[in-house]
Amino acid sequence: MLLKAALSWLAFPVYVWQGVGVRLRTSRLLPAEGPVIHKVPGKGDPVRLLVLGDSSAASVGIGTTDRGLAARLASLIAYRTGRPVEWRAAGFNSATSGQIRDHVVPNLAHDGTNLIVLSIGTNDAKNFHTVGRFKREFGGLLYALRAKWPEAHIVWSPVVDMRRVPALPSALGRVLEIRASLINRMGTRLCQERGAVPATRLPIIDPSGFSSDGFHASEAGYGAWAGHLFEYVLAGVSPAVSAPSASSRRSRQVRSSRSRRAS
Repeated sequence: MLLKAALSWLAFPVYVWQGVGVRLRTSRLLPAEGPVIHKVPGKGDPVRLLVLGDSSAASVGIGTTDRGLAARLASLIAYRTGRPVEWRAAGFNSATSGQIRDHVVPNLAHDGTNLIVLSIGTNDAKNFHTVGRFKREFGGLLYALRAKWPEAHIVWSPVVDMRRVPALPSALGRVLEIRASLINRMGTRLCQERGAVPATRLPIIDPSGFSSDGFHASEAGYGAWAGHLFEYVLAGVSPAVSAPSASSRRSRQVRSSRSRRAS
């Protein structure tokens, strides 16, 4: 880990030079339009889903929030379990772990959230945050979430392979991949220590998963992301308890009647 960190710092001039070029060439996209709090209908007690983190949690890269990560996950959960899903997306451009911990979590309602998906870490890697800083800030974020919602199932989506991001030149992608691997290693360890579930990295198959800026997800990308995280998320959700059917009620009535006659 120390060797990787040292190599990335030696390549810092490449990061600055190519990073400035990418920033100048790339248009800054706005968060998607539409509701950030919504509900998918179903039966039984609702699943209260919070998707929290950076611009990906805010569905940057697409037009409307109903095609973003939170809405896609909510639809999958409702379809599989039959339960209603009340979802909220709390994501912000350029947000880091420390900013979410300090400025977002304290201002979220202390409601019945029971499922949390974290999309955070990319900006920590991109901003060259040290592993020690990430440990304090991401670790503190996990503590804050666990303190506010002690019963919630928390899933973290690690940073993708930066070498596969179309907007990044090859050298810059390799440098940022070193930073991302350091962040992911520490993030996985912190999740395991502090009661969260680290998912595996979202595999990047081809550029169709990216929006016009070559950095944020497209509609297809958010759909693939939701599908990738779904099994990790589903582990914390029980299916709806179905009401007994008319035939099963009749069967129980017949058994009960026979039992009374026999006695």
